[in-house]
Amino acid sequence: MRSGLGLQRRAFLAGGIAAALAAPGFAQVLPAGLSVPPPGKPPPRPGDLIAGAGLDAEIDYAVFDSAGTLLEARGADKPVAPASTLKVLTTLYALDRLGAEARFQTRVMRRGDDLILYGGGDPTLDTDGLARLAELTAANWTATPPKRFLVYGGALPSVAEIAPEQADHLAYNPAISGMMLNFNRVHLSWQAGGEGMSLQARAIRNTPKAYTIRAAAVGQGPLFSWREEGGTEIWSVNRAGLRRAGSRWLPVRRPELYAGDVFQTLCRAQGLVLPAPEVVAAEPVGAVALASIDSPPLRDMLRDMMEYSTNLTAEVMGLQASGAGDLVASARAMQEWAEAQGITGLDLRDHSGISGETRVTARAMAQVIASMGGRADLRGLMKHVGQQDARGKARDGDLRLEAKTGTLNFVSNLAGYGSLTGHGEVIFAIFIGDMVRRAATEGQELPAGVVTWTHRAKHLQQQLVDAWVRRYA
Repeated sequence: MRSGLGLQRRAFLAGGIAAALAAPGFAQVLPAGLSVPPPGKPPPRPGDLIAGAGLDAEIDYAVFDSAGTLLEARGADKPVAPASTLKVLTTLYALDRLGAEARFQTRVMRRGDDLILYGGGDPTLDTDGLARLAELTAANWTATPPKRFLVYGGALPSVAEIAPEQADHLAYNPAISGMMLNFNRVHLSWQAGGEGMSLQARAIRNTPKAYTIRAAAVGQGPLFSWREEGGTEIWSVNRAGLRRAGSRWLPVRRPELYAGDVFQTLCRAQGLVLPAPEVVAAEPVGAVALASIDSPPLRDMLRDMMEYSTNLTAEVMGLQASGAGDLVASARAMQEWAEAQGITGLDLRDHSGISGETRVTARAMAQVIASMGGRADLRGLMKHVGQQDARGKARDGDLRLEAKTGTLNFVSNLAGYGSLTGHGEVIFAIFIGDMVRRAATEGQELPAGVVTWTHRAKHLQQQLVDAWVRRYA
């Protein structure tokens, strides 16, 4: 045990030394090697991070520097399901073929006593936009009410479902047509026990009822099942899943009738009475424009698509860019466009990544960003991805990610730019998938274990990018 006198003496000496070091002209001499801070701890190796995640999944990646030089890779040439990271390529394709300022027009035409709602392939048209068009139409129609009300959606191919293998009721898998409304979704709400079911074309300011779509609670069968009777879409909903009041979006399979139905209601509110809508396959000839509204510029639509990962927008933009007659032919045209620019490792069947047959390599996806992203200002269209821990909770950190996510059941992908303050950046694509569990849960919304698995996969992605930036940038 030290004495009080010993402690006082040590304090006196320490104070004297500190004063001497601070005195003018005193040259501090340190032992060799102590004048330079010791080197920092090296970033963890990817193999250690992957082992620590314990995902039991295929994990492939490719990492490039900003000049397009490959820095590191693992399984980079293995074709895998890209999920929604494919929208990166679709974005660049649409910008190149259509131009950033391209817009798509929805028109109302007049041919004698016929009024024609003419879809121009705008995937972002909502009920509020259709209400503005109804107001313009009512103001410009000066004759007696129309004898026929026609709806034309032939500006794009008619596709009943983006991915037929997906469950019918998934709102991210609707029909495609040149006439679209509310991303071809309808809003279903119900009271406890399935009472008071209501289907609406919901928007911010206008929520008219959808009359060409019906829903009914039933006592047995799957949770949701769809059929068509006499031009009306009918959803049967198992009452067992409706114990509490709730709501959800459902996909629309007859988009021209849906849009015509809603437009009829909106025109009636403006004093213009229309007959029941009739869908026409042939483009009306001899008609003159009565009113029109434009979509936002293409670049704005693509930014929203990257933010919210809307499959319908991706497929429509691909179809608009290719001019092809179906999704597979359109995807092939996009693939040929990419291959002409030196990108290999693609086998495309769609533009959104929802298809179970589309395949892309990690090298190809990272090369797309590294070689084509700069000239299209791709970074400005990408979403800022916040950091999270392995349980999905938000956490602080210096890593910055501008990237596109891609998520399916037991598939979690990430592709984009990663940077840290004081460092440079890397360009990367990470594909993580457990394809056995993926195949076993095809079409399910939230299969057992998928949420926990996805949180761990996303955390691993961020750990990998952080380590790459520290090592290479």
